[in-house]
Amino acid sequence: LAGELSVANQQLVEIAKALSLNCKVLILDEPTSALTEREVHILFALLRKLAERGVGILYISHKLNEVLELTHRVTVLRDGQYIGTVKTSEITGDDIVRMMVGRDIGDIYPPKATAVGDIIFEIADLRLKASAPLTSFSLRAGEILGVSGLIGSGRTELARAIFGADTRLQGEIRLNGSPLVIRSPLDAIRYGIAYLPEDRKAAGLFLDMAISLNVEAASLRQVTQRGFIVPARERKLAREYINQLNVVAQGVDQEVRRLSGGNQQKVLLAKWLAIRPKLLIVDEPTRGIDVNAKREIHYLLRQLAGEGVGIIMISSELPEVIGMSDRVLVMHGGAVVAEIASADATEERIMHHASGQANTYSLR
Repeated sequence: LAGELSVANQQLVEIAKALSLNCKVLILDEPTSALTEREVHILFALLRKLAERGVGILYISHKLNEVLELTHRVTVLRDGQYIGTVKTSEITGDDIVRMMVGRDIGDIYPPKATAVGDIIFEIADLRLKASAPLTSFSLRAGEILGVSGLIGSGRTELARAIFGADTRLQGEIRLNGSPLVIRSPLDAIRYGIAYLPEDRKAAGLFLDMAISLNVEAASLRQVTQRGFIVPARERKLAREYINQLNVVAQGVDQEVRRLSGGNQQKVLLAKWLAIRPKLLIVDEPTRGIDVNAKREIHYLLRQLAGEGVGIIMISSELPEVIGMSDRVLVMHGGAVVAEIASADATEERIMHHASGQANTYSLR
């Protein structure tokens, strides 16, 4: 059943369905948002063949490197308004960004950690499935630990196992040196572990509910008294994080489904920041959002790391993994097979390990 597939494989099925229609015009809206580099290259080869056969392709994406690589012309929209159309050969990524946001936004990635502290989170001898090798790694205060891998490598399964959403076969989880017993997400939340899932609409947000109800969803004790919600408290909590994350909305009572993708993602972040997490796991934190919101989330994650929150960031975008991470863990076959320092991280080296071409080795 398609509903039992991962988000990435659901995306591939949707693309296959579109390609099977023998159409004259093909519209793809963020088709690679859940795909890794290898699947993207396969898709691009198919699209080029279709274009050669005379199919017109409208390719909608926030990933500027893909736009520049694939397209002949670029049209930019901003706030529902047409800004302009230019030949791809006559424009740069910075030019597109200026058209999108109406100004220069500077570096999309913040400076990396200049120093890190003590170990705050550890995984010891974790096994996600019977055939997978053991996985061990640690996270230090002040650093962002990136996790990369191909579809099916176990990236999301690792995050869900830590959060208690999936069962792990074995392994110990330690936070600030203390072993944790996590049997469910509720246990994880009580320990101060937060998990921003890869599919915000299906697994992260209550789309038909107000912003305020989404923000308080994991921290009801902050807005209740004797078992009843105190409206003044819930509105204060929601306003605090709307302002902190610069959420563009009509107010805290606005339904989340009426927000842009970037603002929905900020509301989801607000929900988890409201529990004041010690460890924040973000799975595809900038999927399907515009470049300005992407930059804001990048800088927020770096700020949280600097304040002592442990950050584990899973991403299919190799430039994002390299640009944000102080260290990169590469997964293959349900286990971590490589640890790469920030200074040594390249797309080629990450893909070498992610594709299984390198020998696996144990990590401390």
